Amino acid sequence: MQAAALNITRTIIIGSILGLSACSSLPFVGKEEKQTGTLNTASYDTKTTALGVNGYLWRAALDTVSELPVASTDSTGGVISTDWFTSDTAPNERLMMNIYIMDDQLRADALRVMVHRQIMTDGSWTPADVKASTNQQLEDTILLRARELRIRAID
Repeated sequence: MQAAALNITRTIIIGSILGLSACSSLPFVGKEEKQTGTLNTASYDTKTTALGVNGYLWRAALDTVSELPVASTDSTGGVISTDWFTSDTAPNERLMMNIYIMDDQLRADALRVMVHRQIMTDGSWTPADVKASTNQQLEDTILLRARELRIRAID
């Protein structure tokens, strides 16, 4: 039941990301660059992975982006990056995400999400604004999932 609710929430958030309109002060950061990497499947049943990143936040972030093309992960630095992705409903818009886990504690200030958006203009991808609330909604989703994982581990 909780997994179904999480999937619905994830679908709604990803859908809302893809339906963004330009109205934010967050400019595009970064550039198109395909990186390759493998998912680190370290043990998540402890507070932190062997490398010092909060295991619950790490797992929750991977769960949240599991439907997206993951370009690279770095559990040492606590970074997860997706590749650019588009939706069938918005083929002239693409997005990518960078998720940063900056502490070994399960705290809201230990997590940052940056969504980058581009739109097709005259045959080339152009940086576009992202709603400020989008990053916060994704952070909230990851934090909620991390808390669920922690509660499940305690029981």
